[in-house]
Amino acid sequence: MQFSKPKWGTIAQWGGIVALLIVLLTDLRTPVLGSVQQGLLATGLWRPTLPPAPAQTPVQATRTSYPHNLSLLTLDGKPANLRDLQGKVVLVNLWASWCPPCMAEMPGLQKLYHQVDKRKVAFVMISLDQNPDKARRVVARKGYTFPVYFPAAPLPPAFDSESIPTTLIVGPNGQIAARHEGMADYDTPEFKAALEKLAGSARL
Repeated sequence: MQFSKPKWGTIAQWGGIVALLIVLLTDLRTPVLGSVQQGLLATGLWRPTLPPAPAQTPVQATRTSYPHNLSLLTLDGKPANLRDLQGKVVLVNLWASWCPPCMAEMPGLQKLYHQVDKRKVAFVMISLDQNPDKARRVVARKGYTFPVYFPAAPLPPAFDSESIPTTLIVGPNGQIAARHEGMADYDTPEFKAALEKLAGSARL
């Protein structure tokens, strides 16, 4: 009785299937898919919705008029609130460590964070991880320096989203100037210019 030699094409197919199952069923899923999607971002297929020029008359925000009372906790557990950033343009990003598209767009957000004027533009990266340690490990492993928070209370309706990543741009007076659901490349001259234009619209 003779056995036929295995064909390399068949072995490669099964090897690919096994490798795919390992990626999909283990902790490798998020970093691998995130890396693939990050590569796709580099092709320019995804672009964010740029904040439009503010339609409202620029006004100086006051603590009583600022509409967003969003209680947060910092990475080290200290209390914070979105209204403490009134007068600035605030980029709010909802993400989680288990979300590949979130991981894919984060390097671009980190690059943008390095470029903006921190006196006028603030980042609020809100992790929706049920286990905060997972978010802390991602931040430490990747060396991200943008501020990361956890929600200390349910998100207000204006920030609620059925999908992540979701990014909102809050103007200096607390009005939401733009909202983008899904992965995007925010490290572009156009997006940075739109943030600066929005930041310059307030009389601080």
